Amino acid sequence: MANGHRSPAIASSLLLLLLVVFSHLPIACLGRFVVEKNSLKVTSPNSVKGVYECAIGNFGVPQYGGTLTGVVVYPEVNRKACDRFEGSGGLPLKPKPGGLPTFLLVDRGDCFFTLKAWNAQNGGAAAILVSDDRVEPLITMDTPEEGNTDADYIQKITIPSALISKSLGDSLKKAFSDGDMVSISLDWTESLPHPDERVEYEFWTNSNDECGAKCESQIEFVKNFKGAAQILQQKGYTQFTPHYITWYCPEAFVLSKQCKSQCINHGRYCAPDPEQDFTRGYDGKDVVIQNLRQACLFKVANESGKPWLWWDYVTDFAIRCPMKAQKYNKQCADEVIKSLGIDLKKIDECIGDPDADEGNAVLKAEQDAQIGKGSRGDVTILPTLVINNRQYRGKLDRGAVLKAICSGFQETTEPAICLGTDIETNECLDNNGGCWQDKIANITACRDTFRGRVCECPVVQGVKFVGDGYTHCEALGPLRCEVNNGGCWKETRDGRTYSACMENAKGCKCPPGFSGDGVNSCEDVDECKEKLACQCSECNCKNTWGSYECRCSGGLLYMQEHDVCISKATRNSWSFFWTIILSLAAAGVVGYAIYKYRIRRYMDSEIRAIMAQYMPLDSQVEIPPHGSPVRG
Repeated sequence: MANGHRSPAIASSLLLLLLVVFSHLPIACLGRFVVEKNSLKVTSPNSVKGVYECAIGNFGVPQYGGTLTGVVVYPEVNRKACDRFEGSGGLPLKPKPGGLPTFLLVDRGDCFFTLKAWNAQNGGAAAILVSDDRVEPLITMDTPEEGNTDADYIQKITIPSALISKSLGDSLKKAFSDGDMVSISLDWTESLPHPDERVEYEFWTNSNDECGAKCESQIEFVKNFKGAAQILQQKGYTQFTPHYITWYCPEAFVLSKQCKSQCINHGRYCAPDPEQDFTRGYDGKDVVIQNLRQACLFKVANESGKPWLWWDYVTDFAIRCPMKAQKYNKQCADEVIKSLGIDLKKIDECIGDPDADEGNAVLKAEQDAQIGKGSRGDVTILPTLVINNRQYRGKLDRGAVLKAICSGFQETTEPAICLGTDIETNECLDNNGGCWQDKIANITACRDTFRGRVCECPVVQGVKFVGDGYTHCEALGPLRCEVNNGGCWKETRDGRTYSACMENAKGCKCPPGFSGDGVNSCEDVDECKEKLACQCSECNCKNTWGSYECRCSGGLLYMQEHDVCISKATRNSWSFFWTIILSLAAAGVVGYAIYKYRIRRYMDSEIRAIMAQYMPLDSQVEIPPHGSPVRG
């Protein structure tokens, strides 16, 4: 020790300690850890009213894409929520029917954050707010280490949790002491950005299945989420990428036995021992190789246009090749790969030689991706889900994760899977969401989205409806009368149909012979009673639906365009007159045509005679000039 050299035993102990530390610590101290937040809006009392930030807990189920409003309760006893809310020390947290949900405000300290949330949930609270006990930037409330507590209850926490600053907590407590009611709205609608119509997400995971409850919940999530993930990928709604965390061995220990058993490529890529015991079971090196195999499989599957096969492989490998069955090896992995029809040769080429003293392109890229960029911090916890470059906080559960992914879509662009009854409520089912509706035609302006409903005039059978979506929507453009007659009046009687809809005009207008608003009704106009037609002295008027009939007495004929009765003789004389006029006109046209023909003929003959004096015509013999000798 005096010379500054460490004994091999000490070196081994230090390496073991290093690997154990790496396997458990969220490496916030080694990089940039970003605290994911959501908004908290205090609506009463006025003394605290405003919008604040709170940190999302790394457990429970945050309501990504939604909001939750409730009344805050601050208990007189058990204010740190380290005990169950039962008996004399408890209080009613579950609201009565019709009441707002209860948010439990508790103090930080004395027990794990998760235990506080578990006790609050069992007491009937809809959410828990933990007030910090020190002045500091907001931190992420994480789950306890595996060896410190029984983790079974952690997976059962379903209420959302939030850490609030000490100053806000003190203000809320003062409001309680003053007898004020405190109401709060938690808002997660903008916790995840939604820049476009596709959600990009990453899953930082590990092939190790000997890490207790955390590994079990991880593989259970993969199994349950596989179907939804593959649907989203195959239809182009999402872009998914799996990632794997590795560490490097300190240069001083690269040749040590421990480093060789936990690392590949001469200490460049390492993983902790699965059982935390170097003397038995599988080594960290086995985990690194299997992680690399999964990363390479995704690379090859993605290049072949089927990236969703990663979910099948990881699920099948976990079932068929577990560590406990001593099948966590290449032989078992290759059998799974072959069953999925993936090119095994390409995967082996991607893996390369784990014993080579050179870098691996895939694992090097994984280490680079682990470093945070932009709004995303370093990935330091396994498992970690990153959605649209933001780290997901909360329980790794199919419904919770799907809700978070769906909140990453722009409103009205989310796929149908996001509108399932298991993750959201269809607000259009309740009073049509307060939107416009045509019950007869079964047309509505209510459109259900993941974040709620929007009132938006629809497009039906290619016909666009326009309006505010709340009080009215009106069909517009060609073919508008094809959809519910454009919302206009229409009626058929005795085989005759009249409509107030006009194809190329806006609005509704009663047709001639009717009066009304054109929408709800058009009433027949009595042209006879209103003296609008058939008013001549010899006329007899009879009203019909939409029109009228007019007859003349004394054998006279009715001319509707002049509203007059005329005799048949008059009509015949007029017919004779027009016949003569038309005959004279026809004779004039014929005479003019003959005249034009004779003039053209005369002009042609004159022209030919004149031209014949200067040049021979094809039909004449050439005449010699005067005085020329005649040859015999």
